[in-house]
Amino acid sequence: MKLAVLDDWLGVAKASAPWERLAPHGVKMEVFERPFASEDEAAKALAPFDILVPTRERTFFPGSLITRLPRLRFIAQTGRIPGTLDQEACRARGIVLSTTGGDLVPAATGELAFALLLACARGLTEGDAGMRRGRWQDGVPAGMVLEGRTLGLLGLGRIGARVAGMGRAFGMRVIAWSQNLTPERAAEGGAVAVDKRTLFAESDAVSLHVVLSERTRGIVDAEALGAMKPGAILVNTARGPLVDEAALLRALSEGRIRAGLDVYGTEPVPDDHPIRSAPNTVLSPHLGFSAAPIFRQFYGEALEAVLAWLAAGAPKAG
Repeated sequence: MKLAVLDDWLGVAKASAPWERLAPHGVKMEVFERPFASEDEAAKALAPFDILVPTRERTFFPGSLITRLPRLRFIAQTGRIPGTLDQEACRARGIVLSTTGGDLVPAATGELAFALLLACARGLTEGDAGMRRGRWQDGVPAGMVLEGRTLGLLGLGRIGARVAGMGRAFGMRVIAWSQNLTPERAAEGGAVAVDKRTLFAESDAVSLHVVLSERTRGIVDAEALGAMKPGAILVNTARGPLVDEAALLRALSEGRIRAGLDVYGTEPVPDDHPIRSAPNTVLSPHLGFSAAPIFRQFYGEALEAVLAWLAAGAPKAG
């Protein structure tokens, strides 16, 4: 029997769990550290495997791919919500699916969102690049002081509420909007509920914390970006397609706003993608959940599920 760990982009999977526990069961493990270029490439590479351990939602598993994996019997999905996996296709094939917890994901993602906000506010990436080229302050924009400014949160769930707390700790006024947010729920999350236009028009920084769905795809459109104050900051650690990419690139190139981005419409971002050279940006390669204790939980719980399935024919309950 063969097991594949997918999309281990940081090369941490082997050290994050005691995979040697698979050996007594005759399971051979292989780790893929690079993404597949196409569905055809994925189908060819994964056809020999009985068990897959995807790293979050990095590889898409539509029904068309599931049907091309004849040996596949078990998927130990890391993370809580396998949004890129066709679960109906798995059920039709009798493929068993398990998921894991992610206890520290909200904290890790919230911290990164605020780090991107701070980096944008104080021109840290320009300062770092200049220092490495033997320069001093030339080319570094004059910074923004966050105290007394307004932080707008598009979404006030587990992550958004954490960022709200960080904003308040920095002396910021915090406002929030989402399609289902009530004034009462906003107050519980430490923010004041406003409408969408007010959120973008009054905020000095807007941070995105909603789930990607058909309702939210492109929710940050040209109108929303156009309503932002000159020099305001957009932070996205949620999902790339929440933002109209073409409208964002225009706003950045015109110097109207700055952006701290951790997520993109296509990941990994192609070498020639215009966002890589866009001005007024701080870019990180989807590091929101990428922290050592989170990987230990992801891969550790995935391994336990695999071992339970091997022993009893089903993943461990819960």
